[in-house]
Amino acid sequence: MAIRFPSVLSNTKQICTKNQQVVPKGYVPVYVGEQADKKRFVVPLSYLSHPVFQDLLQRAEEEYGFNHPMGALTIPCSEDTFFTLTSELRC
Repeated sequence: MAIRFPSVLSNTKQICTKNQQVVPKGYVPVYVGEQADKKRFVVPLSYLSHPVFQDLLQRAEEEYGFNHPMGALTIPCSEDTFFTLTSELRC
């Protein structure tokens, strides 16, 4: 089953609201990107148990421990890598 990039965006939603940041039920916010340019995404909770995402979480723990600079889960990878990995999760 092939996954197209727009379908990834439908499940990995970037939420950038000025005053209120909404996280739908069943989703978790994560920050992704390079040091100075991190973007906030909301991913399904089911992703957290997948081995590919577990690797990302382990990398986040190694880099940040439990003190994430953005105040929420921060994933230490580029946006392109994040999209590639989350597209694998949809398969």
